[in-house]
Amino acid sequence: HLCFHYTQPKVQARSSSFTMASQDPVNPSHAAFDLFIQAQTCKDVQRYFAELCKQVEVDPKDFRSFYTKLKERLNYWKAKALWTKLDKRASHPDYEQGKVCAKNKCLVLGAGPCGLRTAIELSLLGAQVVVVEKRETFSRNNVLHLWPYTIYDLRGLGAKKFYGRFCTGALDHISIRQLQLILLKVSLLLGVEVHTGVDFQGLIEPSGDKGWTAKLHPGCHPAAAFQFDVFISAGGGRFIPDGFKHKELRGKLAIGITANFINRHTAAEAQVAEISGVARIYNQKFFQDLLTATGIDLENIVYYKDDTHYFVMTAKKKSLLKKGVIKQDYSDAEELLAPANVDHEALCCYAREAAHFSTGGQLPDLQFAQNHAGRPDVAMFDFTCMHRAENASLVKERKGKKLLIGLVGDCLVEPFWPLGTGIARGFLAAFDAAWMVRSWGKGTAPLKVLSERESVYQLLSQTTPENTSKNYAGYSIDPSTRYQHINFSSIKANQVRTLSVVSLTDSVGGFDELIKWCQKHTAGYENVNVKDLTQSWRSGLALCALIHHFRPQLIDMSTLDESNAVHNNQLAFSILERELGISPIMSASDMASSGQIDKLSMVLYLTQIQDAFAAPPIAPLVAPELSPTSGPKADSDVGMAVSTGNSEECYFCGQRVYVLERISAEGKFFHRSCFTCHQCGITLRLGGYTFNQTTGEGHLCHSFVRK
Repeated sequence: HLCFHYTQPKVQARSSSFTMASQDPVNPSHAAFDLFIQAQTCKDVQRYFAELCKQVEVDPKDFRSFYTKLKERLNYWKAKALWTKLDKRASHPDYEQGKVCAKNKCLVLGAGPCGLRTAIELSLLGAQVVVVEKRETFSRNNVLHLWPYTIYDLRGLGAKKFYGRFCTGALDHISIRQLQLILLKVSLLLGVEVHTGVDFQGLIEPSGDKGWTAKLHPGCHPAAAFQFDVFISAGGGRFIPDGFKHKELRGKLAIGITANFINRHTAAEAQVAEISGVARIYNQKFFQDLLTATGIDLENIVYYKDDTHYFVMTAKKKSLLKKGVIKQDYSDAEELLAPANVDHEALCCYAREAAHFSTGGQLPDLQFAQNHAGRPDVAMFDFTCMHRAENASLVKERKGKKLLIGLVGDCLVEPFWPLGTGIARGFLAAFDAAWMVRSWGKGTAPLKVLSERESVYQLLSQTTPENTSKNYAGYSIDPSTRYQHINFSSIKANQVRTLSVVSLTDSVGGFDELIKWCQKHTAGYENVNVKDLTQSWRSGLALCALIHHFRPQLIDMSTLDESNAVHNNQLAFSILERELGISPIMSASDMASSGQIDKLSMVLYLTQIQDAFAAPPIAPLVAPELSPTSGPKADSDVGMAVSTGNSEECYFCGQRVYVLERISAEGKFFHRSCFTCHQCGITLRLGGYTFNQTTGEGHLCHSFVRK
């Protein structure tokens, strides 16, 4: 078993020649470790890691005992300093000495910073972790701003052991490439398998005795045989796994430009002051002088030094057109910034001029660094449209095998670069995902796992350095150590039932059991004949029969007419909601007249009814008008803290809102179409609004939408 407590090296039991060799400065294992620590490419990291494993005779696939054996056999003072840091992290009670997820197998898609950071946490929890990454090189030069807690976190993982210049002095940033290298090295040391040059093409459902696997290219890759029960996607902003929906947030046109120039690390270059962020609103003279001297019109600019001289700026369309960067004006942002409508040479000149002016000409030889394609590393992109996943988690079940799916990184929330939210919120989401997997590993019910994850996710887009805990030493994967005023049950289990998906093409055994249960408890009722999970329920009599079987005092079957389906359905829906807290899946009229009743929705609805009737009642049922406590409860299981008479109405329009069309915020329910800014009508996203508590009139403001 993987154990991180310090143990005395067992090399004393080995041959004396090995003991003597450990003091030799040219000891092969020490040399391999040094090369591994110093490696500056993904390929070299993997090569020297393999050599290190060979020298100390440790199998990296033996993930459960790999780290312990490596510590024991690498008796090297440079390594011991790193073990101390990793041991301290791994000794945190959250990990339960690597036992809590010892039975879990996790596939992580993407070896970007967020994917690797998640993999590290899953490994510390004791899970077997495999990472697959399409790219074979780490080539992203762009420099990331680090919030204080991320600096503290990375130092705790030994970042300075791998990269001596990490956040020295007042520096608070690092290139994506260097960050990936640090996290890759930590991942490998903790027993994570990382495979590059592997293209993920989707999930393969279980069949026979085989569990969930991944469709990979090349198909013969060993990772294609890996069976897992947890899948974490960190595949970037454009990769959305099946079952997840993204919300699009459109704001005012914002065009971003990034540029990386070669840093020769001369004394003169070191003297050039960085620009942590100059915005037009704070320094209008600077931007006016820039416009006058060059014709370049910017909203803001940032300059950081790392492996490159990195600049990121937001440019105004008019100046880009005037300087010939954009060839033709279009109202559609995608068409405006299409490669065919951009003059790349003019873009290079634009970025170089802006960099030269903003640094006072102190970087005279601004030569572009190369990107992954071997071209000048300058790019222009659209900040106008940002994406955010509607949910952060999902459970799929096929042939009795459950798969927990989570999102981290850009495919969860796209960052607004000038605010430095990418890695900050990316790491928070990585910790949150690990906490979710921890609950999964402990055997927590899937709906509870999902409801807690979604409750935490609501806070992510609101986080800033100011409103998160300042006790960085106390940060762990437990969200309560990081977020202030957290409520793990703000989203209820019944609100996330649609995130637990059972395949309709799966073995029908589970559905057969549900149908048999319904048939058993509706047998003998006139005009009720349950044959399926759709048409048999249209008249409403079957639902009423279920209610009468378990609670005969609530309904008089003799008064019901098969031809009055709307009345029957409304009666059943109302009783089930009032007495059991089960919200209707659609209106009574839609149930009676819709061409096709959604099978999965009916399964979810009937399963809730089955669960509710199977559970013993907590107290005698009392008609609402006679109950002294029939008003809304502050902590109701159905989450209706601001509802009236336990009905769910849209807070804005006052009309009934059904499960399939609703969202919840501030303890209130809304139609998705109604969840708009009171002032301008723009559609809001959860976490990206401000609620006016004073007026109570639903004044929701999308101010600062790009956070």
